[in-house]
Amino acid sequence: MAIRIKSRHGESVNQMLRRFKKLCEKEGLTKDVKRKQYFEKPSERRRRAMRKAISRMERIQSEAAGGARPSPRPPARPGGRGR
Repeated sequence: MAIRIKSRHGESVNQMLRRFKKLCEKEGLTKDVKRKQYFEKPSERRRRAMRKAISRMERIQSEAAGGARPSPRPPARPGGRGR
């Protein structure tokens, strides 16, 4: 899987690099490299896949039941800057 980037007229190196990074992200190369950066035992891989499947099933069931998803963050306190 080769990704080639041709420079466009008047395009800087930084813009080409940004396009290259987006293409790598889109192809899934960055995710794959990060995943293969460290050795993962087969039992850990199965455990991670099982957790992902369980969360997927829970999400599907909650959407089918018509329940709204809980927000990932608690609401901000009024009049404050966080903490």
